[in-house]
Amino acid sequence: QVQLVESGGGLVQAGGSLTLSCEASGRTFSRDDMGWFRQAPGKEREFVAAIKWFGTTYYADSVKGRFTISRDNGKSTVYLQMNNLKLEDTAVYRCAAKFGTYSDYEASYDYWGQGTQVTVSS
Repeated sequence: QVQLVESGGGLVQAGGSLTLSCEASGRTFSRDDMGWFRQAPGKEREFVAAIKWFGTTYYADSVKGRFTISRDNGKSTVYLQMNNLKLEDTAVYRCAAKFGTYSDYEASYDYWGQGTQVTVSS
């Protein structure tokens, strides 16, 4: 099985930056698609960003141009660099993993981290 552990959440002022990390273990990380999702209180979980096993990235329109997803296969870690944070970015952020494909990037994730809280203040 795959274990995912997020870190890097915290409190940041609007307009600031924060980087989240997700360390994976349990199988070959380099062949996994990795994604970031978030869920605010009272709202459904939403897709944020994904990176395919071969490097192609995808972003939700709400974060495009502000967030950057990347991966370090040597460290089995995926990152989410968040810049110009907005109040509406406040949520619990979770990383997810699935065996890599050439198609789906937003759905079909099998493994999930416990989540890390990101709170953006004015």
